[in-house]
Amino acid sequence: MDAAGALLGALVDLGIRHIVLSPGSRSQALALVTAELERRGAVRLHVRIDERVAGFTALGIGRETRTPAVVICTSGTAAANLLPAALEAHHAGVPLLLLTADRPPELRGVGANQTTRQLGMFTPSTRLEADLPVPETTDPEGDGEQSLMLRQVAADSFAAALGEGTRAPGPVHLNLPFREPLGGDLPNWLGMPTAELSAVADVDPDAAPVEESVEDEVSGALYQGGGGIGEADLPIEPDELPHVLARGPRTVVIAGADAGPDAETLAHLGGWPLIAEIVSGARFGRNLVHGYRGLLADAELGGRVERAVVLGHPTLSRESAALLTDPDVEVLAVRGPGEPLNLNGVTTALDAVAVDTGEIDREWLGAWMQASRAASVDLAPPAPDADGLASAVPAERLGAIQAELAAIRAPLDRAALVDAVWRATWPHDRLMFGSSRLVRVADALLGGKKVPVHSNRGLAGIDGTVATATGIALASQTGDRPGVTRVVLGDLALLHDVGAMLIPPTEDEPRIQVIVGNDGGGTIFDDLEVSQVATPEAMDRVLFTPHTTRFEHLALAYGWEYTRVTTRAALDQVLTAPVGGRQLIEVPLPR
Repeated sequence: MDAAGALLGALVDLGIRHIVLSPGSRSQALALVTAELERRGAVRLHVRIDERVAGFTALGIGRETRTPAVVICTSGTAAANLLPAALEAHHAGVPLLLLTADRPPELRGVGANQTTRQLGMFTPSTRLEADLPVPETTDPEGDGEQSLMLRQVAADSFAAALGEGTRAPGPVHLNLPFREPLGGDLPNWLGMPTAELSAVADVDPDAAPVEESVEDEVSGALYQGGGGIGEADLPIEPDELPHVLARGPRTVVIAGADAGPDAETLAHLGGWPLIAEIVSGARFGRNLVHGYRGLLADAELGGRVERAVVLGHPTLSRESAALLTDPDVEVLAVRGPGEPLNLNGVTTALDAVAVDTGEIDREWLGAWMQASRAASVDLAPPAPDADGLASAVPAERLGAIQAELAAIRAPLDRAALVDAVWRATWPHDRLMFGSSRLVRVADALLGGKKVPVHSNRGLAGIDGTVATATGIALASQTGDRPGVTRVVLGDLALLHDVGAMLIPPTEDEPRIQVIVGNDGGGTIFDDLEVSQVATPEAMDRVLFTPHTTRFEHLALAYGWEYTRVTTRAALDQVLTAPVGGRQLIEVPLPR
C-alpha cells in the first residue's frame, strides 16, 4: 500500500488527472489508493471491466489532452489485453502509462496461477519499461528509500510518455510485482505534495533521473531509467533552426491523421495546394483541395508535382501513397507525434520548416484551385421553394409541397450520413471516425471546416473506436465545457468494441453520439481487389461476415438512448437536438 501510494501520488503531483482501472486481486493496492485519490478529488477514476476497453479509453484521454492517462490492471491476460491500445499509442504518438500488477519473481515460470512473462510484452512499442522491485518495507513517513525510488520512477515515466529524449510521445510500461498480503491500511501521508515529502527527505523533486539502478536484494528485480526501443525512440538532437522551403519546386502540402492546423498554416504561407485528409484536423482554409484523389491522379496536376511536404500520417488514399512513393517527387516529412514517414526510402525527415521569401507560384496554385472548385460537391438538401409554397396558384404550390416532401422522405445513403454529421459538428464538439467504409466516403466528399477530428489511424484498426471516443468525450467535457463527441463508424466496428458501451452508473455520463451506419457487414471489402477474385459465397462467409444484430437491444442492455433514422431530415433533427448523455443512432444502409 505504501509503494502504491508513493508511485500514484507522485504521478498525480506530476500532472496525471485520469486513471482508468480494471478490477483484479493482484492490483488491489493500486486500486484502493486510486479510490482514495478519487475521494479526495485528486484524480478522475474510470472503471472498466474489460482491459482492452480500459486501454483505449486511456488512449482517447491522451489523444485529447496530450497528457498520459494511467491504466491499471491485474496480471496475466489482463495485461495482454492492453497491447492493442499500446500499439496504437506507439504508432500515433499518444502518451500512455500502463501499470500492470504481477506475481513476484519466485512465482514466475513455475506454473503459478495467472502468471506469465509480462516484462517485454510491450517492448517494441514502449518509450520506457521497467520491472520494479517487490515492495519490501513499510514507509510510515513517506520519505524512505522505497518511496524515493518510486517517485523517481514516476518522474522518469511521465517524461518518457511525453516523449522527452525521444522523437515522439508514446506508451510506458511499469510492471509491478506484489507479494501477499496484497492489501492493508492506506498510508497516512497519501496526498501530501511531493515537494513537501522531498523537503522532509532533503531530495530535489526536479532532479535529473537517477543514473544508477535500484535493486531489490530479495527478488533481484531491477529498475533502471531509460529503455526506449526502436528507431522511433532513439535520442535526437532537434535542429536549432527550421528547414527553409524554397519556393521553386511545384509543391503540395499533404496533411494526414493528426496533422492539425499547422498544415493549413504552411499551405497558406507557401501558397501551395493543401491536400488534407478528413482525419487531419487541417481540412479548412482557402488553399484546401476538394476531390483531391482524382486531382492527384490527373497527369496535369498530380503528375506535375515536384515536392510534397507531409504533416501527420496519410493513410486514406492510394493516390497520396502513390505520390509519396514516387522516386521523382521530393518528399519532406515534418516530424509529428507518430511514427516517422518514409514510404519511398529516401524521405527527408524535418523537425520544423519555414517558408522562404518570394512570390507565390500563382499559376500552380490557381490550377489546383480551379480544379478543386469543379470537383467540390454540395451534399446539403435543397432549400424549400418559399415562393412556390406561398403561391396562390394551386399547381405551383402543390409542386413545391411535393418537392419538399420528397426531400424530407429521401432515404439516407453514406454520403448524406457523413455530410449531416459534418454539418452538425462545431469547434466546441469532437468528431471521431472509425476505420470503416464511412471514413473513406467522408474523405472523398466532405468540404472544409475547422473542427477537432480524431481517428485511430496509427494502425487503422477497427478495435477500440467507441472506447477511444469515450475517453475523448470524458477529457474534453471536463467542468462546464460545452460540446458533444460524435462517433461515425460501421456496424462491425461497433460490434468489435461493444464492451465499451458499459459505463458504471456511478460515473459521469459523457455527452456522446455514436452514429453507426449499418449495412449488415463489412462492405468495405466490396471495393477491394478480393471482391474480383472471391466467390460471392466466400466473400460473405469470411469477409463481409453478415449479422442480424438488433442494435436497439444492445442500447437497452447498456443503458443508452437509441434512435433509428432512415431520412436526412430525421438525422438532422436528432444530431442538432440537445444531448444529455449517451446516444446510439442507427442508420440502416444498403450494401
